[in-house]
Amino acid sequence: MSIDLSTMSHKQLEQHLEDVKMAIKNAYERDRVEARKAAEKAAAEYGFSLDEVSGGAKKGKAAKAAAKYANPEDPSQTWTGKGRQPNWFRDLIASGTDPETLEL
Repeated sequence: MSIDLSTMSHKQLEQHLEDVKMAIKNAYERDRVEARKAAEKAAAEYGFSLDEVSGGAKKGKAAKAAAKYANPEDPSQTWTGKGRQPNWFRDLIASGTDPETLEL
């Protein structure tokens, strides 16, 4: 199948591009499903499920840690106490505020 792109208008080319993008997306999904089926079949030949071979259940996002500190000037600004200190927390501590007074 040969398509002469040089004779198409820009609107036809844009539509063709969208059609190709959709076809690629569909092919990717089809291939992903087939790859999963093949991997499940291979694992089953050894008596395992795919989850057992791949290290357990599917990993989702870790639960977000609860806030431990809040900015008294703007309570919507919070910090868990882990990782890098936010500027508001650092500034308050530098000005002499006791960290315990910022705890929730």
